[in-house]
Amino acid sequence: MAASDSAKGSLLRVAFGNVFAAFILLLIGVLAFSIRLFSVIKYESVIHEFDPYFNYRVTQFLTKNGIYEFWNWFDDRTWYPLGRVIGGTVYPGLTLTAGTMWWVLQSLNIPLSVETICVFTAPVFSAFAAWSAYFLTKEVKGTGAGLTAAALLAMVPSYISRSVAGSYDNEAVAIFALIFTFYLYIKTLNTGSLFYATLNAIAYFYMVCSWGGYTFIINLIPMHVLLCIVTGRYSPRLYIAYAPLVVLGTLLAALVPVVGFNAVMTSEHFGSFLVFIIIHVVALVYYIKGILSPSMFRVAVTLVVSVGLAVCGAVLAVLIALVASSPTMGWSGRSLSLLDPTYASKYIPIIASVSEHQPPTWPSYFMDINVLAFLVPSGIIACFLPLSDASSFVVLYIVTSVYFSGVMVRLMLVLAPAACITSGIALSEAFNVLTSSIKFQLPGALANSQNEAGDTELTSAVTQTETVKIENSEGLPKEESKKAEKSDGLVKERASRKHKKKDKEKEKDSVKNTTFKSQLEKRLQVLPLESSVVAIFLLVLLGAFYVVHCVWAAAEAYSAPSIVLTSRSHDGLHVFDDFREAYSWLSHNTDVDDKVASWWDYGYQTTAMANRTVIVDNNTWNNTHIATVGTAMSSPEKAAWEIFNSLDVKYVLVVFGGLVGYPSDDINKFLWMVRIGGGVFPHIKEPDYLRDGSYRIDSQATPTMLNCLMYKLSYYRFVETDGKAYDRVRGTEIGKKYFKLTHFEEVFTTHHWMVRIYKLKSPKNRIRGKTKKSKTKSSSSSTGSAKRNQKKKNPWQ
Repeated sequence: MAASDSAKGSLLRVAFGNVFAAFILLLIGVLAFSIRLFSVIKYESVIHEFDPYFNYRVTQFLTKNGIYEFWNWFDDRTWYPLGRVIGGTVYPGLTLTAGTMWWVLQSLNIPLSVETICVFTAPVFSAFAAWSAYFLTKEVKGTGAGLTAAALLAMVPSYISRSVAGSYDNEAVAIFALIFTFYLYIKTLNTGSLFYATLNAIAYFYMVCSWGGYTFIINLIPMHVLLCIVTGRYSPRLYIAYAPLVVLGTLLAALVPVVGFNAVMTSEHFGSFLVFIIIHVVALVYYIKGILSPSMFRVAVTLVVSVGLAVCGAVLAVLIALVASSPTMGWSGRSLSLLDPTYASKYIPIIASVSEHQPPTWPSYFMDINVLAFLVPSGIIACFLPLSDASSFVVLYIVTSVYFSGVMVRLMLVLAPAACITSGIALSEAFNVLTSSIKFQLPGALANSQNEAGDTELTSAVTQTETVKIENSEGLPKEESKKAEKSDGLVKERASRKHKKKDKEKEKDSVKNTTFKSQLEKRLQVLPLESSVVAIFLLVLLGAFYVVHCVWAAAEAYSAPSIVLTSRSHDGLHVFDDFREAYSWLSHNTDVDDKVASWWDYGYQTTAMANRTVIVDNNTWNNTHIATVGTAMSSPEKAAWEIFNSLDVKYVLVVFGGLVGYPSDDINKFLWMVRIGGGVFPHIKEPDYLRDGSYRIDSQATPTMLNCLMYKLSYYRFVETDGKAYDRVRGTEIGKKYFKLTHFEEVFTTHHWMVRIYKLKSPKNRIRGKTKKSKTKSSSSSTGSAKRNQKKKNPWQ
């Protein structure tokens, strides 16, 4: 009865624990979703940044025209006059996910707009990512560590920065796919189930559809497999976890148009194929070892290894030939930037010009992962106690992600899940040790330990008698045992009684020794009661500090959409909506077929919000086209007019922050235009724009700088009533104030002068610029613009 009651009690505890864990997971999902809604609450339901506008435009096309039209869509609104095949150059995972959500809701008669679905896709999938982190960590270190890791990931600022409401970018679903793929790999590794191996390949396929960072998966998993083989941890479960992923995953990845044959032809994937061959050689060696004698095994291993080396040599020769035929050795520019942090700045300035491709600073680690940076080393140590296949994968994951995050600040996003998992393991193990120490030293703990020792003695004695009975009953057949009992009954009974007494005494001594050893081990691991209580209090305080920092980051640092800016001053809150003001003007005051030139940063927004054709955009696939625009911006006015006119450009858009102090304007980006343009057109040289190696826009600036198109379009009419022209971003007086434009005319400047739009003059007006009609037009336009700008006040004054 006591045993049945204890069994029922243990079952009830397990059931209650599972229900409680499910309830906590539900709360974590709600937390992950709600903490990302500050942008909608404080501002409005709007798409953020630059790339999400392209994704939103593609999703609109998909929901309106269907998936077949999407695959064959040739977009003539971008990269004029080249155009772009959208279906073959985009990762479709995010778009297909949001489109599927929209179709499902429409079928359920829930009339949400496509924009609303796009805004809330990232918060929804952040909850899925937190749950995936729970399952992954649970496979490594148990339920407690899994819940802790899920709670940390739900709030980590690095992930919030890419998944706030409105941040409709590929990483919104890619981080979930990354963690879920790793979970299925670990699950397959622990169970050896072919079912989970198939799901792992499908999850990898979803990751390939979602983000170009899938190459991290297809290189990290082979590294772990090779590590297991080298350290002697090969098992059939390892083979089942890896082989289907390479075969089925590669076949599925090749179905994605943007990947295609790159899944088997680029250097990023060659490592997985090489490990695939190695694991088959190892599997064959283990199989031969099981069926042959030791002498024959040596001969067979020699043959297998020699054949395996020959095959590996042939494969390596083919791979080397393929790599040698490529100027970049088969690697993409971004991959080479990760392997060599100086590569982009030397050879591909278009990659180096992106702010998120720069190396992070130390404060950015504290900003993005906060206290997790201090818990990660403890989590790594906990993974070695004991070291398993799953925990070794976590260690490899955190080490590689730390390296890649140190090369490129964008990959802090890959570090965040690994930091949350290792920190969750560290916190869980610390709480286990501390709470066990307190529990062991509570009043009545000694009595409970003695009762437990008595129970163990009783159960061990019962099991011992049962095993003796079973051995006596199953040792001989019934007839022979009866004869033996008749002949040797008395002798065996006496001997058995003596042996039973001795066995009972030995069993009692062994139980006492084991209980004493276990209690001694527990006492050696126990911390002082006061220290344990203080340590738990400090850990709770650390967690509270982490929560406060995450809420602040979500509410203040990462919620402001780049399309709408705000600033506080002594006279209150100022809202800068100049971007939408400029795009609205383009949409309502220009022809549908007009072409707009700007730096590539604003291409996606111009196409999506103004519905106008752009020369370059954020896809940055054609370096020559971008260099052409950079050359035009770096050239004198006449040469720039000729370049833009050859591209059929009607309007030029520049972003200027000198009046209101907006630092991310085109003047601050101008040197990258010079570098990218000079990489293709040698007559553009960066030293011509620098004075003694420094970049200046004041009176000490070089004549080349003062006469280039970007300077003129930014500072045209930038003179206040007192004759001063102070740039609040650069903190200096501009060098050239009073100048006129001969080939361009100003047609619109936003309220805070953040976006300025110019129109190319026609050749007739450019050549015959002294006619009365043109004088009247120019004087009226300049008078009107002067009156308009007199009404504008500086919000910072």
